[in-house]
Amino acid sequence: QVQLVESGGGLVQAGGSLRLSCAASGRTFTTGAMGYFRQAPGKGREFVAAISRNGDSTYYADSVKGRFTISRDNAKNTVYLQMNTLKPEDTAVYYCAARRGSTRAVSWTAYDYWGQGTQVTVSS
Repeated sequence: QVQLVESGGGLVQAGGSLRLSCAASGRTFTTGAMGYFRQAPGKGREFVAAISRNGDSTYYADSVKGRFTISRDNAKNTVYLQMNTLKPEDTAVYYCAARRGSTRAVSWTAYDYWGQGTQVTVSS
């Protein structure tokens, strides 16, 4: 099993920045690509960003492209989501996810392990 522990959420004003971290533990050698999803109240889970196993390939939702950056440090078994120029519509619970496959994926069904989620609230 793989456990994912997230940190870094919080309350920020519009235009501000936050960095989310997701630390993996357990059978981490089985993890491949990783991603972030978010879920706002009353809405479904939405893809945000994904990164391949070795970090050479990333992909972003159009709504965050140019503002968010996903990266990973495999030596620390940690993935990061740097969020800049935040908007009120970015408010959601953000979930880190990992999959056994090495290539990045945008569908939540492709992921095998999930973090507990961290709240991000952007005030206007």
